[in-house]
Amino acid sequence: MRIRVINPNTTAAMTAVIEESAKAVAAPGTIVEGITPAMGPVSIESHYDEALSVPGLLAEIAQGEAEGVDGYVIACFGDPGLDAARELARGPVIGIAEAAMQFASHLGRGFSVVTTLSRTAGRAADLAERYGMQRFCLGIHGCEIPVLELEDPKARRVIADACRDAVHSDNSDAIVLGCAGMADLCEYLTAEVGVPVIDGVAAATLQVQSLITMGLRKSGRGEFARPLPKQYTGLLSDFSITEEVRS
Repeated sequence: MRIRVINPNTTAAMTAVIEESAKAVAAPGTIVEGITPAMGPVSIESHYDEALSVPGLLAEIAQGEAEGVDGYVIACFGDPGLDAARELARGPVIGIAEAAMQFASHLGRGFSVVTTLSRTAGRAADLAERYGMQRFCLGIHGCEIPVLELEDPKARRVIADACRDAVHSDNSDAIVLGCAGMADLCEYLTAEVGVPVIDGVAAATLQVQSLITMGLRKSGRGEFARPLPKQYTGLLSDFSITEEVRS
């Protein structure tokens, strides 16, 4: 079984953190590959960033399909390009926000999301609504730490304080980490805060692995059928769909 965990930004150091988190939960025999796209933003902190991350992400999905990859994780909490990726892929594609919220909903009456910048809270709220998690999502809190500063040793204390404050103010039973760059902090934060802390990278990897193990793939009907053959122009010419791919 091959699972590709795609970091939609182009910061390789973050991909390494993401890959380590995914590999830590993979079953024996599961090959996990952390992927950094060839194009896109160095971090994703706005709708603009998210939109421009999607072409690089889709290029990696297309490459994975050509190489026989079994499933994919989209390792950004905005779950960018998820619907388009599901159109291209034959196997399961799971976003980390989707997986983390679902896991957290099993662990108590409600959870809080702790993310990087508060400007991304609206996107997280939209996703909670999309995934049917509104009644579980009790609050969304920004640490005001830019994504590329998460490696600063001081950041973990700020994030821990934000998690503790979120549990207190929301009366929540779990914390969902709202950035793939926080994937390596779960054990530390759980010990500091005293409630389960969910990393979406690990959660999504386990979901993809489980679906593949069960022999489940997307249905391929209707909206999530492969995109129709079509020419794209200019910078997007390489994204043209020329023929159906048969499984």
